[in-house]
Amino acid sequence: MDFLIVDDDPAFCRTLGRSLERRGFPVRSAHTMAQGHAQAMRQVPAFALVDLRLPDDSGLDLVQELAELGSGIGIVVLTGYASIPTAVEAIKLGATQYLAKPVDTGQVLAAFGLGEGGSPEPAQEGPMSTRRLEWEHLQRVLAECEGNISEAARRLGMHRRTLQRKLQKRPPPK
Repeated sequence: MDFLIVDDDPAFCRTLGRSLERRGFPVRSAHTMAQGHAQAMRQVPAFALVDLRLPDDSGLDLVQELAELGSGIGIVVLTGYASIPTAVEAIKLGATQYLAKPVDTGQVLAAFGLGEGGSPEPAQEGPMSTRRLEWEHLQRVLAECEGNISEAARRLGMHRRTLQRKLQKRPPPK
């Protein structure tokens, strides 16, 4: 049960990789789509954590390639630019989960359905919180405005600084 981490931030790869290795998972990392593809072709990983924005291409292209390699691969897309449209696209292409940065090792393991010891963890059921729904709505409107905060604030009927403050917070739990 090895992990492939594909992220353009070497420090993040190193830190998360060490944390996963302490929990008993072998880890390989790559910093571009080409490196990630080469790593996956050498040995198909059990789990892949793929950043949405890579220097040489979109991480979504790598998600699609990994999904075509084998249906048993757990793929989680990780991004600092979370939005509902990209989350939907990632799931359509074969990702099993979509996480917004920053994340910790516990969140990564939970996204793959693994407990702290590497054992399967039961999925949480239930409706999304209203705070989470609001956060996702703000992200969707911002994506529709192509990242223009002033335009998104106008469409949402709120002050620009209020929207900026809400967007700086981590996404609330589901």
